[in-house]
Amino acid sequence: MMNGMNMNKMMKQVKQMQKKMGADQEELNKKEFTGVSPEDMVKVVFTGDRKMKDMQINSEAIDPDDPDMLSDLVISAVNDALAKVDKETSETMGKYTKGIPGM
Repeated sequence: MMNGMNMNKMMKQVKQMQKKMGADQEELNKKEFTGVSPEDMVKVVFTGDRKMKDMQINSEAIDPDDPDMLSDLVISAVNDALAKVDKETSETMGKYTKGIPGM
């Protein structure tokens, strides 16, 4: 069983970790992630908190006779960007959950 001094020390460490975790999350949210479709026909930019900031569509991707192609290109670029956000989030925030059962 822990005595009062050990509990206070542990609580201080937990608060420090929470502060660091919050700062890391804030930095991650500010980062930008660019996703691209095949042949760079569509480019999208997301922030780390998964908000789309920009989309650029190459004029060659706009075919009035094939709107599904443009849709597929946008989906591809968005999925690419979100995969990059997920990877960076896992690398940045995962260090806080390593070794914790169920995380």
